[in-house]
Amino acid sequence: MTICSNDEIIEEFELLTRDAGHVQQDTLRKILELNADSEYLNRFNLERRTDSKSFKSCIPLCVHSDIESYIQRIADGDNSLVLTGKPITSLSVSSGTTQGKSKLLPFNDELLESTIQIFQTSYAFRNREYPIGNGKTLQFVYGSKQVLTQGGILATTATTNLYRSWRFMEAMKDIMSQCCSPDEVIFGPDFHQSLYCHLLCGLIYSDEVQFVFSPFAHSLVHAFNTLEEVWEDLCADIRHGVLSKRITTPSIRQAVSKILRPNPELASSIYNKCQNLSSWYGGIPALWPNAKYIYGIMTGSMEPYLKKLRHYAGHLPLMSADYGASEGWVGSNVNPTLPPEEVTYAVLPNIAYFEFIPLEKPKGEEMENSSSIHYIESEPVGLTEVEVGKIYEVVITNFAGMSLSQATPKNCSSNS
Repeated sequence: MTICSNDEIIEEFELLTRDAGHVQQDTLRKILELNADSEYLNRFNLERRTDSKSFKSCIPLCVHSDIESYIQRIADGDNSLVLTGKPITSLSVSSGTTQGKSKLLPFNDELLESTIQIFQTSYAFRNREYPIGNGKTLQFVYGSKQVLTQGGILATTATTNLYRSWRFMEAMKDIMSQCCSPDEVIFGPDFHQSLYCHLLCGLIYSDEVQFVFSPFAHSLVHAFNTLEEVWEDLCADIRHGVLSKRITTPSIRQAVSKILRPNPELASSIYNKCQNLSSWYGGIPALWPNAKYIYGIMTGSMEPYLKKLRHYAGHLPLMSADYGASEGWVGSNVNPTLPPEEVTYAVLPNIAYFEFIPLEKPKGEEMENSSSIHYIESEPVGLTEVEVGKIYEVVITNFAGMSLSQATPKNCSSNS
């Protein structure tokens, strides 16, 4: 496997975005060629054409409900080429943060590779501003149980699909610090036991932690809320080198016990720090003194958690992770110095084909709360046709057969 340096990744990003129009056309061509034999594309008589004009005239805009029946057929065991040019072998279950209920979504190798590229790109820019050494990461990540659908297809959360992928884990080793917790904690069957052990492992390696991460801001807030409740138990575990009886899963007990040794000095240090915290303000830098930042998705529905997270973070910067939807990734945070409320994302033009539906506020509603406004939609425009300051609905055509799926409205800002 070729390991690219941060500078090489940034240089590749600059080349891709500098010629975004041509890259987008090439990306659409690849998507349509790979999926030319799919039932869905053939339904609209595209006839193997791969140019954007034919694509837009033949394939209608759609949302998840429009292709839900196709995905259900895949889940029920239909291994014909329903949405893609090769059979789908696994499905992702969305978080449900947007519409209040989870969705089944196709997952394939191409989506895995686009995720790796997004993560590598944002890491390169992040590491340029906040370089980290060979330490560890305090990660609050959890692998959900994999289930088989009626048709024998593996279905689980997108995070679990990633963290159970050998390809993903190898790529992450090249660009991220090692997680404090062993895999048995990440994939443990009980969330509360895994959370407790994430905290314990993080404290054991407290001087080595370079940054703190969880996919979503609410998970970080919940983790440190829990720390307020169990810190004395964690200190006791470290002092005596014996894992709490609350951890009953054998695989987790065995894995964590291998790294847990009696350490009265560390236990006393942690105990004193926790006892001296004023309402837990600045708890993260107090307990993890070498941490440089806190990282996770902090925009959209995660913004209400920022106030509490800043309380725990003290002087440490909060850094919002990349922008995506259940259907696929959209952009990378290439300016990590901006606070989450001001973050902008740069679209990677080779991970999907993107269109943007212009949204205009009806006259008389310009000053109303944007969440209650019924926007007027216009015809979609391409990635290189968006205008700074306007609001758009993002439309994704990806490599997993999602013909066109809409993501959350976004203000458009310039990216170099």
